[in-house]
Amino acid sequence: MPLALLHRGLRPSLNHRRWLPATPAELQRGYDVVIIGGGGHGLAIAYYLASQHGIKNTAVLEKGYLGGGNTARNTAIVRSNYLTPPSIRFYSRSVELFRELSNKLGLNIMYSERGHLTLAHSDAAVRTARWRAEANKELGIDSEFVDCDGLSYLCPELNFSQEVRHPILGALYHPPGAIARHDAMAWGYAAAAGSKGVDIHQGTEVTGITISNNKAISIKTNRGTVACGTVVQAVAGSSSLVAAMADLRLPIRTIPLQACVSQPVKRFLDPIIVSGSLHVYISQSARGEFVIGGAVDPYGLYSQRSTLDFLEHTISNVLELLPALAQARVMRQWAGITDMTPDFSPVMGKTPIENYYLDAGWGTWGFKATPVVGETMAELVATGRTPGLIKAFDLGRFHRFEQLGERAAASVGLGGV
Repeated sequence: MPLALLHRGLRPSLNHRRWLPATPAELQRGYDVVIIGGGGHGLAIAYYLASQHGIKNTAVLEKGYLGGGNTARNTAIVRSNYLTPPSIRFYSRSVELFRELSNKLGLNIMYSERGHLTLAHSDAAVRTARWRAEANKELGIDSEFVDCDGLSYLCPELNFSQEVRHPILGALYHPPGAIARHDAMAWGYAAAAGSKGVDIHQGTEVTGITISNNKAISIKTNRGTVACGTVVQAVAGSSSLVAAMADLRLPIRTIPLQACVSQPVKRFLDPIIVSGSLHVYISQSARGEFVIGGAVDPYGLYSQRSTLDFLEHTISNVLELLPALAQARVMRQWAGITDMTPDFSPVMGKTPIENYYLDAGWGTWGFKATPVVGETMAELVATGRTPGLIKAFDLGRFHRFEQLGERAAASVGLGGV
């Protein structure tokens, strides 16, 4: 077997033919579509534009490296157990796409359904969990409330003691909850889009956007200026900054969100555990690492720094839920930058600029939306018609006072906000 693996590893024709082509040496003078942002969302949009709509004269502009922003700095959880009907339908479609994504892209994204448990520690949290379960079931989502007896069967590793600050009273159980490898997803979309003729430019920072007669006519970059027929902005964490180049003001606050990962140990935790009251979530990867996240920081900041305060607070809450991890060591810690809207829901679709489309405001849940964002935004760009799945997420809802209100389902994204 080792010789067979070595043999295959040394045959580029078998193993590397589908990987991303080298970044083109020069920007073309113009593209039908320019996508700003080479994370999961931008790459997915480029892929679906080419594969489903035949639009291949597309450029993806990434100031760093592919998937190096929030795509590489999240905890890779996939779920659809939201609260409002638009969000439930939207994320339900994303789960459907995730399930077939490895086959579609020809690259294993390590999609693993584990079950998702949102713990309830108070009577109010129990009511919210029951409410979400009924809203989910009404729209065909597999979700139910379980009491402590049912929860102890699903996850006996949890601490069910009543002698803690926040005793567990039950949980919202979402069986389709899953994890996936975030960087593999970005690589898969990049390779698939590149193979269809999409130009992907890394190290290409957008420095300005030229608007004329209410249309974006060119994009200025550190490598030159490129004309554009249509622009799609998909730059999580920098949404307000890039939009300002086009004189767009967005209802967004940008806030750091931190996470950490432990040393690998033999796997024993199968479900994904979330506690809104403790502002913590945890899952165990296929390699045995515990991936741990917490609430967003209590202040706005454009920084990817990590802090000791986050680590101390988050780990103390993790140990209340899983005391068995007391001897596990934290291996590394990091931060992403989240764009939070007032209603904890994304902004997708058209803007006041005729040919400028927006994909922003993802807060703490952008990764799980990647495939459906690619599919729906590509349809919008190709046809000019807003797909039903994203109509509720348009920018105009803030002017119409038709906000969605996903705060209750955002769970750990609430701390300090």
